[in-house]
Amino acid sequence: MRTQSRDTHPEVERVQIELLRKAGVARRFSLVRSLSQTVIQLSRRAIRESHPDASEEELALIFVELNYGKELAERLRADLARRRQQKC
Repeated sequence: MRTQSRDTHPEVERVQIELLRKAGVARRFSLVRSLSQTVIQLSRRAIRESHPDASEEELALIFVELNYGKELAERLRADLARRRQQKC
């Protein structure tokens, strides 16, 4: 089998793949969920570091734009503005 990772020894990768194959669905789902959570946290941290003066709302909108597209972020921004106006 061809290795999938350039920085992992082929034997270590083989063992990792074998362990994943033997793991139950719940364990594999847990690993995927954990990896997804880590990636989201790292993404949010990078956004915060590159926009240190942005509000939490603006940081969230940047996250949405980067991950789901500009159109959705603009619609969300407009909806949040509409909700703020309704409160006043």
